[in-house]
Amino acid sequence: MRARDTLFIGFTLFALFFGAGNLIYPVSLGMESGHSYFAAIAGFVLTGVGLPIITIAAISLVQNGAIQLAGRVHPMFGLLFTSMVYLVIGPFFAIPRAANVAFETGVVPFVNGSSLTLFIFTIVFFILVYWVSLNPSKMVDRIGQMLTPALFLAILGLVIGSFFFLDGPVQSAGEKYQAQPFFTGFLEGYLTMDAIASLAFGIIVITSFRDRGVTNPKVLMTRTIKAGLITAVALTSVYVAIGWIGVKMASEGTYDNGSAILSGAAQIMFGQPGTILLGVIVSLACFTTCVGLTVACGQFFSKRIPNMSYNAVIIIVTLISFGISNIGLNQIISYSVPVLVFVYPITIVLVALTFIGRLFNHSTYVYRGAILFTSVIALYDGLVAFGVDVSSIQPLISQLPLFELNLSWVVPAIIGGLIGGGIQLIKQPKEQSASKESYQN
Repeated sequence: MRARDTLFIGFTLFALFFGAGNLIYPVSLGMESGHSYFAAIAGFVLTGVGLPIITIAAISLVQNGAIQLAGRVHPMFGLLFTSMVYLVIGPFFAIPRAANVAFETGVVPFVNGSSLTLFIFTIVFFILVYWVSLNPSKMVDRIGQMLTPALFLAILGLVIGSFFFLDGPVQSAGEKYQAQPFFTGFLEGYLTMDAIASLAFGIIVITSFRDRGVTNPKVLMTRTIKAGLITAVALTSVYVAIGWIGVKMASEGTYDNGSAILSGAAQIMFGQPGTILLGVIVSLACFTTCVGLTVACGQFFSKRIPNMSYNAVIIIVTLISFGISNIGLNQIISYSVPVLVFVYPITIVLVALTFIGRLFNHSTYVYRGAILFTSVIALYDGLVAFGVDVSSIQPLISQLPLFELNLSWVVPAIIGGLIGGGIQLIKQPKEQSASKESYQN
């Protein structure tokens, strides 16, 4: 296998992650963090870039992707958790978010962004998504390959322009970035959904290497990490650059979301032509992202739900995506936070256990203990983020280490794993004895 193949796969992985939706969070972080920007973006990169690449590396250690990874807890858990992953990166959040980003950047700057306008736009948008998803071809991949560099160049133009046309002073950090900007940025990185998407994308990358003759597990792991580093450098550069646009735009006014900030920056720096160009490129990139995710969901669920055809699945996916899209971008973001706060810790623990699994022979009991304890705390955090009153147990949870950093699940995960290991040690001699008696009989 040639070195340039690794480079190509690295850029392919970058294209998979670099959806237009990822543009809106770094720029919002930049606007809100102000003087604390560099600490905040460092935390954001850790979860928005580092964690997805580590997850891809973890996938390279198993044969059957995310289902096998999560199936070490229990086969049913593997199926349910992976299904949740596809729903999150599909019709529940990622597809509606991408559709709204297309609307915010491609339509709102030129017409009234009313609910009726959004409704009409999403009807047309999802009819086209469904039509193209019925017979996905290399055309979409080729369009995506052309749009990714075009989008990259558009962002580069905005970044360069920001040094010449945006000369306002850096603002003070907003309220949520004043105390702990790094850990606030760490949690904001969840919103990219890339670590969750890695569970689905990982198998694509691994298959690409295997198709090129890489079968040795150690070599596969090494190649995956190298491709991941290429992706990481590209994503980090984009996030830091976009975030800086947000920092400079803070003195230009107030904006509802990241899409509005980018459109405003294009308008200030390059006028109406810049806004149109950015809107067209981002909208097309969003469209190809939605088609890709719809196809992925169609292929996954049609293989696992009896008597459910691919066509039926993509109809359901597009209908759900259409309905959720019409609640608006800000509402989608706010509703996604509780779910991501719940799912991300479980994902992090699964990935960590995959790397250290040889120490305990990938014991099911260790996996179950760690995931059970993690899930309990993550569920609490998710309910709090959703606005549910859990004040009755808050004094107890607040005693956990790292609670103030929103990482209170870390120590329970370790304790759960140790308890699972203890159970394994107790049961192992009994299981060996029963196996020996059965053999003798």
